[in-house]
Amino acid sequence: MGYLFVAAEGLAVDHSVTAIDSTLLKAKGHLWHKSSMKKGVVPRSGIDTDARWGYSHTKGWIFGYKLHITSTTGDLIVPLTADVTTANVPDNQMYVPSTSSSLVFSLPCLRYMTADPGYDDKKLYEYSKKTLRMDLVCPVERYESTSKKRLELVCFYKSAVGQSIYNRRGISIEPLIEHIKSVFRIDPLPLRGFRVVSGIVLISVLLYQIMVYYNCKVGKSNPKSIKYMLGTG
Repeated sequence: MGYLFVAAEGLAVDHSVTAIDSTLLKAKGHLWHKSSMKKGVVPRSGIDTDARWGYSHTKGWIFGYKLHITSTTGDLIVPLTADVTTANVPDNQMYVPSTSSSLVFSLPCLRYMTADPGYDDKKLYEYSKKTLRMDLVCPVERYESTSKKRLELVCFYKSAVGQSIYNRRGISIEPLIEHIKSVFRIDPLPLRGFRVVSGIVLISVLLYQIMVYYNCKVGKSNPKSIKYMLGTG
C-alpha cells in the first residue's frame, strides 16, 4: 500500500522527505513486574507474558509493545511501512527492517529521512547514504571529540535546511501515529499475545492506508473523516 501511494496515477504524493518513528502501546491486563519476570514467575492471571517493558521520554516505562512506522511528510501524510515488536526493542534496530520492506525506499526521488535521537547511529547514517541513497537527519550534538564526519551531520542538522526538514516530523508522523491510535483504539491494546497484537496493529495501519487511498480517489482530503467512515467518530 505504501508503494501504491507513490506509484498510483493521480496521487501527487511527495516522498522526497520521509519520517520514521515508534510509539509504545500498553498491553492488556495486569503488569508483569521485572522482578517476577526475571524469576519466570507469573504472579496472577490476566498478564500478557509476551509483552515487555519499554521506556519513553514522554510516557516513562510502559509494559507492552511498540509500533514502528514510516510515513510521508508532505501535504498527504500516509504510512509507508509498519512493524510491531515488544516494547523493549530499540528504535535503531528496526530502521533497516522498516526501510528494506518496501519498494518505496528504493526509489531515486527519496532525499531525506527524519528521525528522533533514538536513530542517531553511525551505521544507520552509512546505510542510508550507501544503500538507500538518502540522508538520515537526526538531532546531533557537538562534543570536543566529535569526528569530522559527525561534525558534518551537526552542521547540516542545525542549518536552516536541516531544521526545516526535521521540523516536518512534528506535523506529519507524530500526529499520524496519534490519529491511528485514536481511530482504531489500540492503546491500550484490546487483546493479549504477540501474534494477535501484531495482527491487530498492522491491520489497523493497513485499513488506515486503504481509507486514505479511498478518500483521495473520491476527492476527500480530511483524514478525520476516516473516523466517521469506520463508525468510530
